[in-house]
Amino acid sequence: MFGAEKGWSDKLDGKKLSIGMVQARFNESVTNALAEACKQELAALGVEEKNITHVKVPGALEIPCALQALAESDKYDALVALGCIIRGETYHFELVANESGSAVTRLALDYQLPIANAILTTENLAQAQLRQEEKGRDAARVAVEMAHLLHELS
Repeated sequence: MFGAEKGWSDKLDGKKLSIGMVQARFNESVTNALAEACKQELAALGVEEKNITHVKVPGALEIPCALQALAESDKYDALVALGCIIRGETYHFELVANESGSAVTRLALDYQLPIANAILTTENLAQAQLRQEEKGRDAARVAVEMAHLLHELS
């Protein structure tokens, strides 16, 4: 939830981690801000720039395909999905939001690889803009924390 107390772990050391980011270009002003905030937070957590792979895809429905390619490379400790879906006048919003979210979750489970899902689903552009920086930072923190957790559990 926006502005919620998130209870971050103390396991947020990104040194030695390799992170893959997939960004949708649709609603690019928002997704660029998400990506920039995510990269800045990853750097603040110690992830080296050379250990961040950033790819762009047309829209949210294409994010899972790129995530799968990254997951199959077996090079990453965690992945990040960055997108922005804004409600329109048709059912298309629900389709894109549900299918992209479901596919991201399925990939994380199938590959046992953490994927921080920062695909925003909002009613309007103003809501997306209010969330873009916070959710970008959150995605970085989730990726680093879950990478450590899964390393511990395996």
